[in-house]
Amino acid sequence: MDRKLRRLLGKIAVLIALVIGALFAGLPVLWMLSSSFKLNTDIFAYPPQLIPPNPTLEAYTAIFTDPVKVRFFLNSYFISLSVTVLTLLVAVLAAYALSRFEFPFKRVLNVVIISVQAVPPITLLIPYFGLIMFLGLYNTYPGLILTYMVFTLPYAIIMMTGYFNTLPRELDEAVKVDGGSSWTALWRVLVPISVPGLVSVGIYTFMIAWNEYLFALTLTKTPEMRTVPIGIQLLMGQHSYEWNQMMSMSILGCIPILLLFLFFQRYFIGGMTAGAVKN
Repeated sequence: MDRKLRRLLGKIAVLIALVIGALFAGLPVLWMLSSSFKLNTDIFAYPPQLIPPNPTLEAYTAIFTDPVKVRFFLNSYFISLSVTVLTLLVAVLAAYALSRFEFPFKRVLNVVIISVQAVPPITLLIPYFGLIMFLGLYNTYPGLILTYMVFTLPYAIIMMTGYFNTLPRELDEAVKVDGGSSWTALWRVLVPISVPGLVSVGIYTFMIAWNEYLFALTLTKTPEMRTVPIGIQLLMGQHSYEWNQMMSMSILGCIPILLLFLFFQRYFIGGMTAGAVKN
């Protein structure tokens, strides 16, 4: 009986801890959502009110009716999707080569790819700025896309290499027996069964490109090239802050990531855990 009671108390304690953790993590999001439906003056009302006293869509209307603010979102979508597609394409090819073939300096290349992950991006800001200016890519989409790929590719290659390593080489051999090439084995066999790995890498890559702030601020100049994180920062004026618009733009900026996790959660977890257990 005492053992059952201890188990019950343990479950209750875990439940209480989970509820407290959920409130700790969720209350800022709820406050952000609530503030997005408030007037700018109501956000600082005392005592604070989680439920807006006078709900309004003023902040959302101000964003969707402003072409410059809409452009922030279009830029983020275009850049993030482009980085994701290109990163996956290059990562699949590189990972397949590292997983299936032997060639000179393979280990050295692996070490270089892993070492890049250890370099803080902020230390590369000035060199990249000079390189982008030299190439004439300042304030352009290609400049941002290529820069982001430098930071997303190493992780993507490492993840996809590990995923391909879990796939039996007999699959490649079966394709070659049927007269297929390595290219056929990659695109017709390995890629279709690597969807969990591709999804997890794709979500990670999209998140990095979508949330990046430092290089987006440094490598762009005009409002037409700014992304959502920079757009939020631009709402901080010299004499006043548009807090309700900042909250509404933050909510809109969270939606793509939230939808990705909701729709691809199963693939994401499967891809992240692939190769964790060796058969």
